[in-house]
Amino acid sequence: MSVWKMLGLDPQKLLSGGAGSRAEAAETETVRKIVAALDRMEPDRARQLAAYAYLLSRVAFADHKISAEETSVMERLVMQRGQLPEEQAILVVQMAKTQSLLFSGTENFLVAREFGKITTREQKLALLHCLYSVCAADRSISTVEDNEIHKIARELQLSHQDFIAVRLHYRDQLAVFQ
Repeated sequence: MSVWKMLGLDPQKLLSGGAGSRAEAAETETVRKIVAALDRMEPDRARQLAAYAYLLSRVAFADHKISAEETSVMERLVMQRGQLPEEQAILVVQMAKTQSLLFSGTENFLVAREFGKITTREQKLALLHCLYSVCAADRSISTVEDNEIHKIARELQLSHQDFIAVRLHYRDQLAVFQ
């Protein structure tokens, strides 16, 4: 077996440009188009959407895994909230998931604080509903996820009553009551 094959490379494809290079170029071009479209978004709206997506991924990752169901709900919510086409929503969610996985310890509070500064009380309450929707995607909201949402509510400077009022809508999915 050659060194090239051990590395997972085919020297013939590398030298000839490879059959996969056209597909890769097309994928790269698609990603560039999506990023360019996001770049054209108003900066405040883009910042709010980025923080929103990050907070969704933060609660999804609270139990140290993000399920396919949670990802699907996040994509749908980002599409609705951001009024984005599906491809862009998928990219935004994937970027948020990556950031959450890599920087969760240091960024969590900062992103929540930023979201709190640039949104209204109604938008913060709507976020709480969305956070619970993400966690309920697999039909059960774990105690860890519920605690993370409570932490975010405090970071957003929402009252305990606000938190409880939203939480009551999801009581049937709370693992602690199942």
